[in-house]
Amino acid sequence: MDFGELQTLLYKLLIQGGSWLTILKGLWATVRISAFSVFFGTLLGAGVCALRMSHIKPIRWLAAIYIVVLRGSPVLMLLMLLYYGVFARSSLEAETIAVITFSLNVAAHVAELLRSSIGATDRGQVEAARTLGFSALQAFRLVTLPQVVSIARPVYQSTVINLIQWTSVVGYVSITDLTRVINNIASRTMQPMMTIIIGMLIYLALAYIVHGLFVLSDMRQSRRQGAAA
Repeated sequence: MDFGELQTLLYKLLIQGGSWLTILKGLWATVRISAFSVFFGTLLGAGVCALRMSHIKPIRWLAAIYIVVLRGSPVLMLLMLLYYGVFARSSLEAETIAVITFSLNVAAHVAELLRSSIGATDRGQVEAARTLGFSALQAFRLVTLPQVVSIARPVYQSTVINLIQWTSVVGYVSITDLTRVINNIASRTMQPMMTIIIGMLIYLALAYIVHGLFVLSDMRQSRRQGAAA
């Protein structure tokens, strides 16, 4: 295939018939579901982590069961269970159910990540802070939390990227996301290989955007620490 043929093929796949607008709409659906799921999943995960570390055994066990079940269950099966079962007769939109599904799944991963990160922090620093008169909340916010963020950051980044990839299954519940759009274009143009490669490149770009956001966050944190020093 020469350059002219490649140009013609890309025009057919990405431009002709307003394909680029359809791709953008599917991409926006993927980004929207991912962003809301990360936000709510992180908040819920922090709450589940607190329950998992509770001094009350039944609460700890319930949190542990939640983590084991949600981490071990295929996301697609959970999505179909909620869409076709739990919320089948509700007025919730498919996208809302997808956000609930991924939030529940992310929460289980985040809860275990936070628990292990808290366990890996230096308890001696917390004890020193308490000796200096810090309250338990102040010691957690000023001493433990920064360590937890530093320890959890690499795995949390992977969790976010994995979530973006997991959203590719939402087409099973009639959501027109990026993957479904790519499949539709491939079927319409009879060019599955090139279309799928384009879709993979878009997902790869999203992963690198997430990576870049985390790098920028690290740089800002380093600058703040340098200014404070």
